[in-house]
Amino acid sequence: MPPPNRPYTTYRSQPRGLISRLRGESDAELGQREERPGGGRWPRRSRGRGWTWRRALKYLVLLVIAWLALSFVIFLLSAYTHGNLPASAANALTPGPNMITSTDTVLILGTDQRPRTGPGSKEPGSNYNAAGSRSDTIMLWRIGGGVSRRLSIPRDTVAQIPGHGVGKINAGYAIGGPALAIKTVEAFTGVKINHVIIVNLANFVPFINALGGVDVKTGKVCANISGGTSDGGFTLDLSPGVHHLDGLQALLYARIRENPCNPADSDLTRVQHQQEILNAIRSRLLSASTFFRLPLASWDAPRVLQTDMGGLTLMSLFFASEMGGNTPVKVLKPTGAEYLPAYGDGLVASPSDVRAAVNQLMNG
Repeated sequence: MPPPNRPYTTYRSQPRGLISRLRGESDAELGQREERPGGGRWPRRSRGRGWTWRRALKYLVLLVIAWLALSFVIFLLSAYTHGNLPASAANALTPGPNMITSTDTVLILGTDQRPRTGPGSKEPGSNYNAAGSRSDTIMLWRIGGGVSRRLSIPRDTVAQIPGHGVGKINAGYAIGGPALAIKTVEAFTGVKINHVIIVNLANFVPFINALGGVDVKTGKVCANISGGTSDGGFTLDLSPGVHHLDGLQALLYARIRENPCNPADSDLTRVQHQQEILNAIRSRLLSASTFFRLPLASWDAPRVLQTDMGGLTLMSLFFASEMGGNTPVKVLKPTGAEYLPAYGDGLVASPSDVRAAVNQLMNG
């Protein structure tokens, strides 16, 4: 039987492709067709579509995801090619759980090694080699599972250096590198260390600059570092208040031990300044302006440090620090002083004060 005469014509709609979906075209629109010259029909788009806020938002989200993915890949690549820790130091660590759902203890060491070029390279008595460097910064960080607590230990604190008798705690690094520094801090505090981060002073300045600087609230500062500018060092002058510091200024602020404008400044306030810089870096990483600098900052970040942690573990450390939030500055306070023949004057912390500080670090 011939098909009945219908007053309309039916068409099969074409498959809806990915590009069409991204354009926001509906299945009904894809099924509409119009006459084309020479026979057949072309798909017909609706008129007056243009850009919509939904379409613009969709492209914006895709762009943000691509930017974050690029920064993440650059971070992993930089972490893979920089900052390898000596095997002896890695072997001295105690394996710990992940830092997203559990808590680890991280030892942060900042050495007095100086860069061979750029800021700080011409200071009198500069040490350019890792061998023989002392750990000017010693900080324990209890981090993970929503916890973020830090304890700074003054570098001149008197401690037992395993196999080498009594000395200043920072001499452990000078004598036996990061492996002995780890063992010295463990013996002094009784805390097992899961990860270590050694800050590379030579790359600290470009990293802060890659972030666009950091905001730090300071008191009155008029300090000369390494003799001041007249002797090849640096001079830092700051009025009380919040300051936007570039990489060099942040480094100088973290190194202040003597400040004529505030005679109370010492090695103890110095470690407080260092913790303030760390908090400022954390806040800066989440700022809108840093988003546009992410690829550059992602490349510079792993170059600042040596660590046993790979790229993924470092990322988990970053997320754990965001979960834990900013923490108040805690410094182990000495109760006296002691002269050490091979080291000079050292700071003495009583065993009870050490136990109390460590208990607060571990248990809050």
